[in-house]
Amino acid sequence: MSVQEAYAQKKMTASDAMRLIKDGDEIVVPTGVGEPPALLTALSEQRRSFKGVKVAQILAIRKYAYLDPETVDNIRHVALFYGAATRTGGQEGWIDFLPNYFSEIPCLIRRGLMPADVVFSMASPMDAHGYFSISLGADYTMAAVARARAVLLEVNPNVPFAYGNCHVHISQVAGLVESDEPVMEVGLPSIGPVQEAIGKYVAELIDDGATLQIGYGGIPDAVVMQLTTKHDLGIHTEMIGDGILTLLEAGAVTNRRKNYLPGKMVATFALGSKKLYTFMDRNPALEIHPVDYTNSPTLAGQNDNLVAINATLQIDLLGQCGSESLGHVLHSGTGGQADFVRAANLSRGGKAFIVLPSTAKHVTISRIVPVLSPGTHVSTSKNDVNYVVTEYGVAQLRGKSAKQRALELISIAHPKFRAELAEQARVMKLM
Repeated sequence: MSVQEAYAQKKMTASDAMRLIKDGDEIVVPTGVGEPPALLTALSEQRRSFKGVKVAQILAIRKYAYLDPETVDNIRHVALFYGAATRTGGQEGWIDFLPNYFSEIPCLIRRGLMPADVVFSMASPMDAHGYFSISLGADYTMAAVARARAVLLEVNPNVPFAYGNCHVHISQVAGLVESDEPVMEVGLPSIGPVQEAIGKYVAELIDDGATLQIGYGGIPDAVVMQLTTKHDLGIHTEMIGDGILTLLEAGAVTNRRKNYLPGKMVATFALGSKKLYTFMDRNPALEIHPVDYTNSPTLAGQNDNLVAINATLQIDLLGQCGSESLGHVLHSGTGGQADFVRAANLSRGGKAFIVLPSTAKHVTISRIVPVLSPGTHVSTSKNDVNYVVTEYGVAQLRGKSAKQRALELISIAHPKFRAELAEQARVMKLM
């Protein structure tokens, strides 16, 4: 049977594809815009006909109807990282949360610690050899494809065919659903004066030839905007977005000086504009790989001068970063922050930046605190944290004593809170 004949045989409607789902199945969905809207809409419409089905995903973008507290016995979402679509349900208790390092999710799947009975994913059109590219989110999805009983792809001509280890063969697929809606676009976050000030401090410490990992958010993008005059930057990241595209267009990124995969940008998922998705299509300068490859500290750390830029919500005077919750109330998840902080620490000349505004709620709350709020999840440990940057400066904590760390962090806190922090540090015998 030719690959074209196999394609015709496996083509079906989204509604018919739901017949391949069994009660008790766990459906694995890629991160972000890799989620397939036609398949998830059909699942939502038929949700009351299922029992005990779960949908596991690291970052849901759209709020589908199956995200419904009234039907959680039919279909329950398992969040590996909360976003706007799932945060409320998680905080109310009808969406589950699975703690993880982003880089280790494929391992959880391969070892059977995280079930993967069915895969739903967006995919590019099939090539002449029978391969689809799941370029928008290879992440843990490739591991799930290898283990799943049924792989269902939503084939869309607007999905780029990217290179790298992100290809699924027609022989691995149980069902194909066609759609032609534009891939969802996610714009750049807004950048204010605080974010711009932090971005300038970080940019001053990034040398020509550095390899970058850039997280999502206003501050990481503010850093990117300050790097357009740099030379020979490289990209080894988890997310490729429009900020990186800006650096490419400015000529700042060449990937020439990377030690690991020189000449290639590496990422595990995409989140951006139609312009970005068009850029990704059959571009030999970009490879999309599973997250246990892109986020592996030992692999990413082979790049000299690896720079990791990630945000946090709160940091204590020892340097513990609470990036995913305030107290016990979860806001997001660990994601790849710890992966890349460790990678940068392994890299020769590497620098890991944790960035945060000094205050919250209109300068009424300090984000630099004596101790993290009770119940806060520690995302990056005190032993891993390197540079901490606010709009008031830079604190370098590695190799520093507890007392030195407290002094460094107080010096970059908002002036309104420095005396209070110093007094609390004295009570804690840190000053």
